[in-house]
Amino acid sequence: MAVIWGTNYSIVKNAFEEIDPQAFNALRMLIASTVFLVVIVVMNRAVRRDGDAGVDSIFHTSAALTRRDWLVLAALGAVGHAIYQYLFVGGLALTSVANSSLTLAATPVVVGIISAVLGYERLGPLHWVGAALSLTGIYIVVGQGGGQEQTSLRGDLMMVGAVCCWAVYTLGAGPLMTRHSPVGVTGLSMAIGTVLYVPVMLPKLRATPWLSLSAGTWMAILYSALFALCVAYTIWYMAVREIGSARTALYSNVIPIVAMLTAVVFLGERLTPGRLLGALAVLIGVALTRVRPRTVGT
Repeated sequence: MAVIWGTNYSIVKNAFEEIDPQAFNALRMLIASTVFLVVIVVMNRAVRRDGDAGVDSIFHTSAALTRRDWLVLAALGAVGHAIYQYLFVGGLALTSVANSSLTLAATPVVVGIISAVLGYERLGPLHWVGAALSLTGIYIVVGQGGGQEQTSLRGDLMMVGAVCCWAVYTLGAGPLMTRHSPVGVTGLSMAIGTVLYVPVMLPKLRATPWLSLSAGTWMAILYSALFALCVAYTIWYMAVREIGSARTALYSNVIPIVAMLTAVVFLGERLTPGRLLGALAVLIGVALTRVRPRTVGT
């Protein structure tokens, strides 16, 4: 999972030299949503035919979706897929892989802060120190450690917006995933997000010379759709079930490291001292915020 998501940054960014970022994104979302929906339908039919025997519960819905569930899914699709994907791809196109991956690495920090503000968790002093350290690291990376012409403040800000969207999605999807399959929630919310996203991007899709795209760009589209959006998500949820969310979350710290090293090798990005210092601050801060917080009332 860490290797797939880490390498995805450079693969996607390299494809932007030949295709509009949002057109690329619209097609990969269509492919990924279709695959997810097919898997959900097939596994649900298998459950109805054979019962639960031999069927992995991560793939099928364990309870009927209520009207409220569908409203939540619609909101999650809009925020966690349509808006998030627009900001993620747009930000990646404008800024460096290092800035993008390190900014997104701070998502657990934002999730923790929002949880504390909403009263879901009580964060201790160590968590607040970690949050402050991560945010300082992002400032160093974005504001002081960029050192490259391609780095854009607009792209960095779009990535910050993407972090906020993903944090909201993570918190909003949690209650649904206790009653329904994680892959089901992801697939349905992604499909809704795709339905909202693709019509807006139709002009970019029509303007793209699909027949003249290179084999490398088509491979990037398929890799990003099938592996980054389908396989990696499935690995994540299976890992959460098998080894727990805390241990699984630790592996996401590897993602920006893989992303930065891949960008150095394939895109020629430079690892400046400021960027390395910022990366260290972000990762240490994230590690501190992942020390298990106390749930309110316990």
